[in-house]
Amino acid sequence: MIRFFRFVARTLCVVIAAFLVIAVGCGGLFFYLNAPPPLPPGMAGIDVEGVTVSTEGVTRVVVRDGETAGSVGRRLEDAGLIRSGLLWNLVSRFRRDFIKQGVYEISAPMTLVELRGLLETGRQEMTRVTVPEGVTLSKMASILAKHGITTVENFLAAASDKTILAEYGIPGTTAEGYLYPDTYFFPQEYAARLVVKTMLDTFYEKLALLPGNGQTTTAALHEKVILASIVEREYRVPEEAPLMSGVFYNRLNIGMRLQSCATVEYIITEIQGKPHPARLFYRDLEIPSPYNTYRVPGLPPGPISAPGNVALNAVFNPESSDYLYFRLADADAGRHYFSKTNEEHNNALVLYVKARPVD
Repeated sequence: MIRFFRFVARTLCVVIAAFLVIAVGCGGLFFYLNAPPPLPPGMAGIDVEGVTVSTEGVTRVVVRDGETAGSVGRRLEDAGLIRSGLLWNLVSRFRRDFIKQGVYEISAPMTLVELRGLLETGRQEMTRVTVPEGVTLSKMASILAKHGITTVENFLAAASDKTILAEYGIPGTTAEGYLYPDTYFFPQEYAARLVVKTMLDTFYEKLALLPGNGQTTTAALHEKVILASIVEREYRVPEEAPLMSGVFYNRLNIGMRLQSCATVEYIITEIQGKPHPARLFYRDLEIPSPYNTYRVPGLPPGPISAPGNVALNAVFNPESSDYLYFRLADADAGRHYFSKTNEEHNNALVLYVKARPVD
């Protein structure tokens, strides 16, 4: 009996010792594979898709939309940023949080677990991009693409997505006019639908702050956005915008054509795809298009630009007057001459031409 207990005790000691050896070995292996690979500065990411190194030695990792953790791990291993894709997959199985799409900056050696944690946080490198007032949807797409936020194709597709338009109550075929021009901070290669929704959210936030916006129907708001997009392209001096808006309302109220040059420019550049004209000719004013407010009475079918706060405020709070016309009177200052009759309007052109200095 004593021999039996001694045998059992020796066996248990051997088993425990073996377990400890295995545990220590596994722990050592884990710490080794978890540690940052010993790579010379600037060598990580060479010839690996989605991993780049700046001239300062800062490594950037792109996690693509819909990419699996396994795919990211393989690229990180190929780039030399982790020692083991197998350990990456094992750790991923036990992590509750998913890695998030975006561009991440790795400025110092990171362990595998630290790197996995960074990709879970969503704390990405952000790019500052300014979308100016008065740009069209296509130009907005080009600006975002130039900054690496999204592609032109993806942005235009998202801006025309019927689900997004329905969600925000936009009756048009695109979100043109509702994408608020502002300075944004987006991650590189961001999902286009998230870019569009961010800009739409900003539009409605700004709209809520405007005096006089009140409770308006979807159709009434759409008309105001269309008119604001025209005012945005017409005014040069902010204090003239409400008076300009009042002129357009006066014309609409009596069934007079808006006769906005901005709508003709929109036809030429956005519909016909031609370069922006240096000047308009009478033949341009005769272009057959529902956007041509020289030919068609009322508002065009949709917005022609992205109106900012000045133009939107002018449409919701127009300045009342008897004016039906305005004409540029000072090209340098951007000021206009407002008149009540066509005769005054035509005389203003003569006065403006005579007032120009002689070369």
